[in-house]
Amino acid sequence: MVAGIFVITGPTALILEASSNGNFNTTQSILWIFAVYVFGGLFGIILPLYSKIPIVGGHTLTGVAFLATMTSQFTFNELIGAYLISALLMGIIGFLGFFSKFIKLVPKEIISAMLAGMITHYMVNFIVSINTLFIVGFISLITFLIFLRWKLKFPPVISAIIIGFIVLNLFYPLNSIEGTSAAFMPKIQFPDFNTSSFLSIAIPLTLLILSNDIAVAIGALEQNDYRAPINKIISFSGLFSLITSFFGGQSANIAGMATAICSDKEAGPKEKRYMGAVIAGVLLLVYGLFSWKLVPLIQTLPKEFISIIVGFSLLNVFGNSLYQAFSKHSIKTSTVFAFIISLSGTTILSISAPVWSLLIGSFIARYIENITEEKGEKSVNKTA
Repeated sequence: MVAGIFVITGPTALILEASSNGNFNTTQSILWIFAVYVFGGLFGIILPLYSKIPIVGGHTLTGVAFLATMTSQFTFNELIGAYLISALLMGIIGFLGFFSKFIKLVPKEIISAMLAGMITHYMVNFIVSINTLFIVGFISLITFLIFLRWKLKFPPVISAIIIGFIVLNLFYPLNSIEGTSAAFMPKIQFPDFNTSSFLSIAIPLTLLILSNDIAVAIGALEQNDYRAPINKIISFSGLFSLITSFFGGQSANIAGMATAICSDKEAGPKEKRYMGAVIAGVLLLVYGLFSWKLVPLIQTLPKEFISIIVGFSLLNVFGNSLYQAFSKHSIKTSTVFAFIISLSGTTILSISAPVWSLLIGSFIARYIENITEEKGEKSVNKTA
């Protein structure tokens, strides 16, 4: 249940922010949430039942954080086209077993620097919103720190969001909820394709899913002595994401942090942990099916509270990204450039900042800093 709540809370708020940035209508926003949670939930029910391994389904939080900076540049249908291509890329990588080779094309430190640059905007808004909505923000922050300090079983992020919501209802009256009068009926959406969305959306999204979701999940499974069927996980992530894309969702894949929660020793006996993933999948499925009722409720929340939810949800991702990006001293210049370019949001030749961040960062890392290191090593050898 904790894993399911984790996948539901922060990402939903981030999807709504991304939808707002792209000026999507309410139907498109609901369709997006419906797609990622229904098919992500089905992924998390079918795979663990079949494999008896705690493979938690969901969608990519880091991918949504990336898309929130990009939705204003493309139409809803152009984004769907990019999601479809990303899903096909994942499916091909899984089917051909190219995961280890593909992920090495761009150093993981550069991917982390790019991601940290994109998330910085949300973390700044997080602090500003705590100050603006002070009572709610302060109590939420204290709750987070208490749960973090005493290492209580319930995750600090979820605790902070729940307590924050309670305090919000006590001190700030919410606007009236304008619910949907009839049940929501999802319809297949048709993609639009162009080179710009392929370069700016599909490739970075694929890299983020592979590095921040699939790699994290597989690492957690192997750490807890599970034999993860890597190629099958990637292939099924591609297949479910392909179906999801036709309903406006960016992906339905193995969830990194949620899989780490359900595969951990604290989740119970090893042979029964897969049922935790199934329960999480059921929660996601139900949430997705009733998203047409829940989204209007979330949309009544103050934008500052949404920023607080997003900030808490991305806090761990932001910290890990910064740590990973600057953990390798030998490529610090390339990671700095990747971080700054991503943060700038600059678009050149219709190619977005995250793509330039990956390209320029990888170029400096491979062809400038590595050459410097090799020369340094040669000079040391000559001296010796």
